Amino acid sequence: MNNLTKANLPVPAPRSSQPEILAEEIIERLTYRIGKDAKVAKPHDWLTATILVIRDRVIDKWMDSTRKVYETGAKRVYYLSLEFLIGRLMRDAVSNLGLMEEITNALSSLGVDIRVIAGLEPDAALGNGGLGRLAACFMESMATVDVPAYGYGIRYVHGLFRQQMADGWQVELPETWLAHGNPWEFERQESAYEIGFGGAVEFVSGHDDQPRYVWKPAERVIAAAFDTPVVGWRAKRVNTLRLWSAQPIDPILLDAFNAGDHIGALRESNKAESLTRVLYPADATPAGQELRLRQEFFFSSASLQDILRRHLQQYDDLTNLADKVAIQLNDTHPAVSVAEMMRLLVDVHGLEFDAAWDITRNTFGYTNHTLLPEALESWPVPLFERLLPRHMQIVYAINAKILVEARKARNFSDAEIRSISLIDENGDRRLRMGNLAFVGSHSINGVSALHTDLMKVTVFSDLHKLYPDRINNKTNGITPRRWLMQCNPGLTGLIRETIGDAFLDDAEKLKPLDQFARDSAFQEKFAAVKRANKVQLSNLVASRMGIKLDPDAMFDIQIKRIHEYKRQLLNIIEAIALYDQIRSHPELDWQPRVKLFAGKAAPSYHNAKLIIKLINDVARVINHDPSVRGLLKVVFVPNYNVSLAEVMVPAADLSEQISTAGMEASGTGNMKFGLNGALTIGTLDGANVEMRDNVGEDNIVIFGLKADEVANLRSDGHNPRAVIERSRELAQALSAIASGVFSPDDRGRYAGLIDGIYAHDWFMVAADFDAYAAAQREVDALWAKPSEWYAKTINNTARMGWFSSDRTIRQYAKEIWRAG
Repeated sequence: MNNLTKANLPVPAPRSSQPEILAEEIIERLTYRIGKDAKVAKPHDWLTATILVIRDRVIDKWMDSTRKVYETGAKRVYYLSLEFLIGRLMRDAVSNLGLMEEITNALSSLGVDIRVIAGLEPDAALGNGGLGRLAACFMESMATVDVPAYGYGIRYVHGLFRQQMADGWQVELPETWLAHGNPWEFERQESAYEIGFGGAVEFVSGHDDQPRYVWKPAERVIAAAFDTPVVGWRAKRVNTLRLWSAQPIDPILLDAFNAGDHIGALRESNKAESLTRVLYPADATPAGQELRLRQEFFFSSASLQDILRRHLQQYDDLTNLADKVAIQLNDTHPAVSVAEMMRLLVDVHGLEFDAAWDITRNTFGYTNHTLLPEALESWPVPLFERLLPRHMQIVYAINAKILVEARKARNFSDAEIRSISLIDENGDRRLRMGNLAFVGSHSINGVSALHTDLMKVTVFSDLHKLYPDRINNKTNGITPRRWLMQCNPGLTGLIRETIGDAFLDDAEKLKPLDQFARDSAFQEKFAAVKRANKVQLSNLVASRMGIKLDPDAMFDIQIKRIHEYKRQLLNIIEAIALYDQIRSHPELDWQPRVKLFAGKAAPSYHNAKLIIKLINDVARVINHDPSVRGLLKVVFVPNYNVSLAEVMVPAADLSEQISTAGMEASGTGNMKFGLNGALTIGTLDGANVEMRDNVGEDNIVIFGLKADEVANLRSDGHNPRAVIERSRELAQALSAIASGVFSPDDRGRYAGLIDGIYAHDWFMVAADFDAYAAAQREVDALWAKPSEWYAKTINNTARMGWFSSDRTIRQYAKEIWRAG
């Protein structure tokens, strides 16, 4: 790593340059904070020492930001999310502080390569996919556009699982990102709150003869706060990500331990710590469902108690809460916050119910991320009532208020009443968390124009009829700092050289790049950057998987959570059809292509895990068939996370955004790929619609059914068997899969998966196949004309600035939060 001797270690004086100062500080942290001599320091020691130097500079700005809020009385935004997929933080902080060159040079003077140590930083396992990454982008953008904000979530010990492959099957292993501590975080011992579960509710008479209710939980745990600073661009503001860790009130039962029950003596510790061990514990069992509900209430209650404590510390009055506090619920996971806020205001702080309800509704906003009814959480009423008895009472009281209003003021029918009720009575009673979030918020936003329009006529149609002014749109965005400047320094440098630095502060100022789209000299430089990124990805795949890729082939990439509606299945079926055509027609001028997949399947989602296995089975056959002549390769890259995305996104030539129309709320991967100069092939779903409007119809490849056509086809009676029989390529590909061509060890492995396409084709794989295959041949034809290809991809980069999360956050701040 380095060849330092005592003679060439930096000396304290003179402090003549920033790199020398930084190098001196790194040695100081290495010596006095880590306890290592530079001569024997290992790469992870250098990483920690460097982070501590950066962190100290962040702290000064962090404290300044906090003081400013107290001095000005500015409104604070609180973003509640079960996921924060923040990725590695060192490069992000260094870049936003404007110290990348100085830190790089300082480390180089010490014989340390910043790229090597940066690669050792653990990838925080605090999220699954788009929901968590959006929350991370929003936190960075809130700091960038000077919105005072806290993010609240859970400090998962293991978070989402680490994915490995065993004979092509997904295997879930614990992600040990906290095994050696986290130098970015600060434990806040003073910010600890009791969280209760179970027990009973007692009725007492208040001093004014008004009824009062006291919840006496049977169980209690402590929520302990850990803070991580979030640095905005140019360090204008540093906000806080506060994550909660569960701790027992009594860590060990000494009586039991001394009696010889050494395991049982730790049961309270184990029960508490299980709350914050794993993100999305499998909920196929009653115990799994209960753990998820406990997690959601745990972090929601701790966050609200913290918010009210901070507000009262400054204002000593809760009647102005909505004027000084905005709370955004990121999906339905924190929706129990509506009931908990009411409990705190009414039972703890003594407000009247109607006054508390006005404050609650004016304080909360709710972001919906799905149109899938099964993804809008609901809980069995008996489970909810057993764990949170007071909250169940409050939910029934809220429901009565809403239903009476709907019946008397709006003359709602019985069917409409059933639709808006917080209690679903179709079968066993369940508490609808999406409805609770909706009625308890003054703003309900979708995350793309199409998604927002569909919300009004599908999942929330009757609630929209009751409250027609609440639903609004805030199309998602991505932070260009991480998803261009940091992950693609080659392209960033080329853009700066070509149009200057204005885009660094305003992504929409990428537009002047348009005039270079057909400039042959610029195209050549743009292509060279893309190829270098593809070489980097090829090296990663070779080192991890032993698979050699051709960087001159088209890199066709689909990276996202594995789900049937995202249609990785459509992608791999088309790959099989292409494989058959290449073998059958070797005389044709096929374009070399590498199809790359990455993503994780939920542990209990059988079909998603089966799709991963199918991709790997198909890859094994195609990649070893000499008749393909290297024209097609299929690769599934394991353990998709932010760090892997930062390598794959800049290397993509073709971005697969092929979800069934009407089912993807927005997508942000589409934005990352487009910003980095990839051509999108996709349906008119989610933010693809707005991407088409921004980049131009000629610069995106759209295929397949539209959302209304999907809905009509389903309602009119879709006959997938007839569709399949009319498509020779599709029929042959499905037959090959179902008959075991790709699974000779288990001929029937995929029979059920293919039967689902023949029987109902709910995700329109058969319905869209021919259009998708035709669109892929259109892509091939375009790839054969490099000047045309690069003109379109340069246009994509130039026109993606509107999809910056800075724009999104400014809209939230102005139109929902009224903050900043």
